[in-house]
Parts: sequence; C-alpha cells; structure tokens
Amino acid sequence: MKWLFWLLLLVSLAFFALMQWGGALTGGSKNPLSQPPLNAEKIKLLHLLPVTSTGVQPAAQAADACMEWGEFSGNDLVRATAAMDALQLGNRLTQRRVEHVNGYWVYIPPLKTHADVDKKIAQLKTLGVEEYYAVQEAGKWHNAISLGIFKTEEAAQKFLETIKGKGVKSAVEGERMSKFTLTVFVLKNPDAETAAKVVALQNEFAGSELKAAACENVPVQK
Repeated sequence: MKWLFWLLLLVSLAFFALMQWGGALTGGSKNPLSQPPLNAEKIKLLHLLPVTSTGVQPAAQAADACMEWGEFSGNDLVRATAAMDALQLGNRLTQRRVEHVNGYWVYIPPLKTHADVDKKIAQLKTLGVEEYYAVQEAGKWHNAISLGIFKTEEAAQKFLETIKGKGVKSAVEGERMSKFTLTVFVLKNPDAETAAKVVALQNEFAGSELKAAACENVPVQK
C-alpha cells in the first residue's frame, strides 16, 4: 500500500536513532554537548507513492523523493564527499550549491607581509593542514589566511578546536560578512538501509542537517 514503504522507512530510522542515541534522549548521556543528530520532526515526507487498485505502482512510475544532507565546505566537504563516495550510490547521488551572504570562519589574522604569509602556509602544511586560502583583496583582511567557512558558529568553534589540536595556535574564529558557497548532498529515492547509513554519518559532522525534499524542486549538479 502507498503508506507501507514510508512507514517501514520511518520505523527503521527511528529504531536506528534509538539504538544509537537512546542514552541522550533519556538523559543517560553525561556529555552536555552531545545531541541526537536527527530530529524526527525535521523529516517530512513530501511525496507518497501513487497507488493502483492492486497496490503500489512500479518504482519507475512512482513520484521521486530525495534526502538532503549539508551544508559543507573545506575539510568537512572533503570528508563528507569521501564518506558518500564509499556508499557507491552512483547517479542517485548529486550535489547542489547554496550561497550565503554571511557566516563564520576560522582564520589566521592578517600578517604583515606576503613573505610572512608564505612562511605561515609552510607551517600549516607541516602541521597537516591542507585547506587554506590567503586573502589577496585589499582591505582589513588582506594577508589573512582563511582555514574554513561555516554556516553556524557551533561548526566553526568545533573546527577551531580541531585546528588548535593540530598545533595551529594563532587561528581564531569570527563572523564573516561576505558571499560564500556551501555544498549539499542530494540522494534520490534512498532505501531504508542507505538512509540509516547517512543518519549514522551525520553524527560525525556537527551542525550538519539531514532532511527530506521534493526532488523536482532540487536543482542538482555533480
């Protein structure tokens, strides 16, 4: 029946979330920063499978439904891309770009000279930091080194802790008022097993959001 597929999917996701994060939901977790990575109320099934008198129509005739997971940039984008590629989803997996006009960034404050910038970049490479961008534009941020741009302050703070853990002591976090682009993964018609794997991945990326979306309203690109 038309509701059976989605009912099974929701039950699978709910069971998986309960097994993974049941302690946090019941107050058993002692980590005040931990939280369930998926809120059930955020998942809204916008399209149901059409029905004939004999049951659900074949998948080729059914309305498509998508899952969106994002938004990513910098090192998180590299990690998330590798994780999604490992699921071998083929052409069911696409990406779309989302532009924002403000957000948060982790950066090294402006240095005095271009030579200082080159020296700092060499140090970053030695410490294992591969994602960076030296600001060349004239203005207050000239010769600053951007290490990552984020939609939320929480995500920026977590990344800052990671960077400092690698030994980048001069890095700071702050608000960034400029246009920047983030990436969202779009998964078409996921089965229950694949959806559960993506839910599990979300727990590894603080600040990321997983939600359902109507495929025809999602401009996708690879």
